[in-house]
Amino acid sequence: MNWTLEVVVVPVSDVDRAKAFYTDQLGFVVDHDTVVGDGARIVQLTPPGSGCSVVIGTGVVPHMPPGSLKGLQLVVPDLAKARAELLERGVEVSEIQVLGENRSPVPDPLDNVGFVFFDDPDGNAWAVQQISSRR
Repeated sequence: MNWTLEVVVVPVSDVDRAKAFYTDQLGFVVDHDTVVGDGARIVQLTPPGSGCSVVIGTGVVPHMPPGSLKGLQLVVPDLAKARAELLERGVEVSEIQVLGENRSPVPDPLDNVGFVFFDDPDGNAWAVQQISSRR
């Protein structure tokens, strides 16, 4: 049986501001923006090419304060290109960092060990890792 991770809930303080950041600055696609009732709103967004979405909203995760999620990670085949795109879209993103030593034969020296980092407007922390091919 396959077990797939399909949704990660990201706690935010302002749904519209977060939705604009994830769509306009990160390029995520809005799957749906639904009012469930009693002030509860669920916005599901998916990074291009991803099988996993993020959900932001109100009334979604009452015990997670906005900005408390750390360690979210996106994977791209070309880190320099991804960083340039983030900068072009106005995201404050770190320089490329090499974390560790790549001991696997890979086509690019940044594969598996190249990262950049950024935060969303609430302080939820994201990493972007380069993996250009998988075995």
